[in-house]
Amino acid sequence: MEQIPLELSQAPQPTFDNFLAGANAEALARVRALAQGGLREAIVYLWGAAGSGRSHLLRAASRADPALVVADDVERLDADAQQRLFVAINAARDGGARVLAAGAAPPAQLALREDLRTRLAWGLVYHLKPLGDEEKKQHLRAEAARRGLALGEEVAGYLLARLPRDLGHLSRMLEVLDRYAMARQRPLTLPLVREALSWAEGKGRQDTAA
Repeated sequence: MEQIPLELSQAPQPTFDNFLAGANAEALARVRALAQGGLREAIVYLWGAAGSGRSHLLRAASRADPALVVADDVERLDADAQQRLFVAINAARDGGARVLAAGAAPPAQLALREDLRTRLAWGLVYHLKPLGDEEKKQHLRAEAARRGLALGEEVAGYLLARLPRDLGHLSRMLEVLDRYAMARQRPLTLPLVREALSWAEGKGRQDTAA
């Protein structure tokens, strides 16, 4: 049986520069300024659906400023973690370490203690909007070009229709397709993509059964 080299390389670390902003350019600029100490406001809260880039921005900010207090998925915080975030926000208002938090809903809709919900709304609040299909296609084409691949409109649309739409999954699958096409010395055409996805799905079922 032909062996396809599908070992995935390590995904690049999230940074401000590799964040695909789309309609979230202002949020990106404010979070970058917060991490660099150039924002007058000491508290920023981001909210949005899964795949909107919340975690990417928080991880990028942490790398840029390890002293920054960061809290992701705040709706999942237990009582002790809520108290720590409450104290951190109070300290930030008094000149302490700045706070960057994120959750799945705006502060008023979070299932948290009331005084913490109020404090999360003290600073800047941004709703991160998901990327549109055209922006995701642009991302896929740019990633493909970086790998030396030509990704046509038909193939990009097919991938969006068949795969989970978060950029992480799409980028990982593009790497699989790159290696699959390389192993066969064929261009990244729609027939090859269909073949590769069918092969990957079959391999996934085999791995699960094993």
